[in-house]
Amino acid sequence: MSDIAIRVDSLSKKYRIGSRFERHKTLRETLAKVFSSTVIRRNSKGSGKETIWALKDLSFEIKQGQVVGIIGRNGAGKSTLMKILSKITEPTSGYADIYGRVGSLLEVGTGFHWELTGRENIYLSGAIMGMKKNEIVRKFDEIVAFAEMEKFIDTPVKHYSSGMYMRLAFAVAAHLEPEILLVDEVLAVGDAPFQKKCLGKMEDVSKKGRTVLFISHNMTAVQSLCTRAIVLTEGRRVFDSSAPEAIEYYLRADGKDAWVNEKRGKNSSPLVTDEAIEIDSLWIRQNDREAVSFLTSSPVTVGMRYHIRKKTPGLRIGFDLYASDNSLVFRSFTDDMHDKAFLPVHEPGAYCAEAVIPGNFLNEQAYRVELTVGIHLGQWITKGEHSLRFHMLRVDGVNKAYGDKRPGLVLPDLTWNISR
Repeated sequence: MSDIAIRVDSLSKKYRIGSRFERHKTLRETLAKVFSSTVIRRNSKGSGKETIWALKDLSFEIKQGQVVGIIGRNGAGKSTLMKILSKITEPTSGYADIYGRVGSLLEVGTGFHWELTGRENIYLSGAIMGMKKNEIVRKFDEIVAFAEMEKFIDTPVKHYSSGMYMRLAFAVAAHLEPEILLVDEVLAVGDAPFQKKCLGKMEDVSKKGRTVLFISHNMTAVQSLCTRAIVLTEGRRVFDSSAPEAIEYYLRADGKDAWVNEKRGKNSSPLVTDEAIEIDSLWIRQNDREAVSFLTSSPVTVGMRYHIRKKTPGLRIGFDLYASDNSLVFRSFTDDMHDKAFLPVHEPGAYCAEAVIPGNFLNEQAYRVELTVGIHLGQWITKGEHSLRFHMLRVDGVNKAYGDKRPGLVLPDLTWNISR
């Protein structure tokens, strides 16, 4: 007997940009649509339609019991792949075979009948999955308790909020014992405590030998849940390896494909021009790569190139680091280690200065590096005009054993001495 749970072979999906898929609800709307379509066809004759390939020649296999992450930038084809695997849409070419009972949670609004109550939808979902009534009855109370929906279980789901809908949909998908569980980024709809509960449930499902295919932009979740990850770019598989290696590839490619995290002046002119100093560029790197996302466990280097034009007493060069809520994490200058009673005077010339923020220090969130240059006890030469943004992602290092985000601006790796 084969141990393959999912087989995808030369899968491609083409969409026509601008095509419409709305339903006609009345005879008048249908007739109006027919008339307008005729006019549109006449007016646009010969103009052609632009198409886009959401997936292109995609092939891979997933064995039973594997937990595999699908990662990639927006528009990479991740959700299209899930919809084909869930048989919501048909591929243009190629095929995908799934061997086992599938539970899927793709996006809020799919899977339930909006006129039915939560209770009725649980039974309907189980019947669609091929479960017997006594199996659904046995799981019913557990599903309702997990979703925290006791008060609203007999309310039609059309009255649910998106969060309520998502909680019940996930509870049904995870508890009705699917052999293969497909989960898209829909978990982002829920609040933090429920997201944590969902991740814990998916981990339980994977430990029971079920197959899980998981789409997420949360690299911490992918790292903690998945043993393998596939990176998609423009509908193609560009990398397929262990989760840590795939995440590292994705973060490295993110910097190359999105934008290089280095700020220069226009047409190679200086960022800042002053009688005392010219600043050519500002950058952020990790392990000699420029990107917009970095790992919390490794050092991050902030650097700048500048030219001292004349000796200026009290000239200070550095940066401010701000968190996502605009709170100042710290300020650093190139002369912080100067141990004399008076400030150093920089000699004219070209310089490259780099400061290393140690690994296991910054917490997982967004930050902003702001170029800060001025005269001590005098005026600012530049402050706030030039900055770079980046994200810290925790996939290893401090707090790795726990899936939750630790509060605070920093995530220090402190040494504890324990005695009894």
